This record gives sequence, structure tokens and C-alpha cells, in this order.
Amino acid sequence: MTQVWRCAGLRWDDGVPVLGWEGGRGSALTRGKRVAFAVAEGGVRTCVGARGHGCPARASVPARSTGARCEDCARLDRMHSVAADTAADDPQPYHVYLAWFGPGMVKVGITAVRRGPARLLEQGAVSFSWLGRGPLMSARRAEELLRAALRVPDRIPYAGKRAVRAALPPARERAAELAELHARAVALGGWPEALERAPFRAVDHGGVFGLDGLPRTDAVVEEMTAGGVVSGDLLAAAGPDLHLATEHGCVVLDTRLMTGWELTAATGKEETTVPVREVTDSGVQDGLF
Repeated sequence: MTQVWRCAGLRWDDGVPVLGWEGGRGSALTRGKRVAFAVAEGGVRTCVGARGHGCPARASVPARSTGARCEDCARLDRMHSVAADTAADDPQPYHVYLAWFGPGMVKVGITAVRRGPARLLEQGAVSFSWLGRGPLMSARRAEELLRAALRVPDRIPYAGKRAVRAALPPARERAAELAELHARAVALGGWPEALERAPFRAVDHGGVFGLDGLPRTDAVVEEMTAGGVVSGDLLAAAGPDLHLATEHGCVVLDTRLMTGWELTAATGKEETTVPVREVTDSGVQDGLF
């Protein structure tokens, strides 16, 4: 009988990307490693549940959803979400940060201090610096102040992040852009009194992600399909994205599309057969392989 594993998504453990499996096991991914799996024949993608609990209905979810949750579980997951402003009574301290994804692509955000840089790795931030530290509501007010004053967003689409990874400026230029914004940020008036400003210190993830020498993206995986295969050598991993060397060139797999599927080993199957879309030089995706 073929052994199957239900994918629980990608996480970052001490700077290492790890594919998680239902039940708690994980597979660490290293550059150069062969990533090869097949979606179980006749399989259906099911909801991953919320807040550590399985979906009671084992509801099916759309193949192209990056959330992998049914409506009820998505609603439950948001009930205590910091991002949705529903956790105002959270007593733990928070960091406010500036994250750099590419030239002119900087965002401001907050993350729990106990999580360290994990949130930045999960988002695929190439470089970042802390701005301050304090209670949640002070961090949230500072985030809103900085977004408006610096004219930076709180979200950057993954398509934009992927489009620039193969042509990034050197680390010193990334740090210089962050430093300029950091200086403007800490000089602003109106900071919440409870928020302690942090000195500038750029942390660069280019080496952690494996972005040096990364080739341009030729295609992206659209969705998983029952019986479909993904096969390629790992070139880089940034956020939820795996950049794979395949017969189609450099193909990006958003691992959020894997979550909720039952997967098997793809021994002997070397060709990627799930739907992928070509990425043109302009960044516009068109044409199926």
C-alpha cells in the first residue's frame, strides 16, 4: 500500500524551511535537494482546521486557495488574529518592523517579540530592521502612523516579491534603503509613549533564502491536481515559495497550495505535471505548458 502524508504547510525553524505533515512530522529542505512528490490519485483537498484543531466537517477547499480553510475555520482562525485587530487584550510585547522585499518594496508590520524573525522569514522579507518594541496596541498605533507618514503598505503581493528576487541589488544597497526609512520613522512625532524605539540594524536573509545567483522565474505552479506530480531541485526558498529547477526552467511552487492535500513519493517520476503558467519578461503570466 502506498504511504501518504497530508501536508500541513511550510514553516521556518531556526532559519531552515521545513515542510510539515499532519501529525507533527516535518521534512527539512536544503538547497540542491530533490523535491519530488505526487498528489494522491483520487485525492480531495481538505480544510486544515483552525488554531491547532482539525476541521470537524473535513470540508473540501478550492485547489487554488492559499488559505486551505473552509469558511467556518477561516472565521474561527480570525477570531484571535492580531492582523484582524481582534486580539486587543494580548499582554505579550510586540515588535514593529520595516521589511524590504525589493527596490521600492518596503512594508511596515508588527510581530510578537517571542517569535523573533520568524514572521519576516514567513513573508519572504529579504532584509528587515526592528523599529520599536512595546504593548500590542502601542505597536498597532505606531504601525498605522508609520504607514501613513512613510507611505508604505502593510501588505505586498507575493507576485511582486517573486518578480524581483532574481535581480536584487547588493545587500549594502538593500540596507541603505532600509536605513533611510528607519531614520525618517524614528524622527517622527506622535510615537506612542509606551513604545521603545529600536536602533537601526539591518538583518539580511539573502543568504538564508539562497537568492545569490538565482535565475529568473520561468513559471509558477497554478494548483495541485489529483495524480499530479511536482519534481525539481531546490534552488531557493523564500517565505512560502520554493524555487525549483525543472524541465520547465525555474518554477516557483507556493507551498500554501500543497496544504490539505495527501501526497506520496514521486519515485521515478521526473516530470512536473501539475498545471503551471509561464512568466514573461514583463511579469505577466500567460500560456499553459
